[in-house]
Amino acid sequence: MANTKSAKKAARQAERRTLVNKARKSRVRTFVRKVEEAIASGNKEAANLALREAQPEIMRSASKGILHKNTASRKISRLSARIKALGQAA
Repeated sequence: MANTKSAKKAARQAERRTLVNKARKSRVRTFVRKVEEAIASGNKEAANLALREAQPEIMRSASKGILHKNTASRKISRLSARIKALGQAA
């Protein structure tokens, strides 16, 4: 347990940040899931729309330090590649 006043404050801040980060990560997962559901349904227009909504959320999480910048870019790239493949398969 923290002994000094500054260590106690740091522990409180870490607790608060953890909750905020958890909420942001959950929000990103929700947006990604919506894109994946649209891809699974085979609806390219809906998938594109969902990706356009998810993209800023994913990049925002990268800028806030929730995801690494390359991880965010990779997620967006892989989702858009799957959407692009929808048109070619049909």
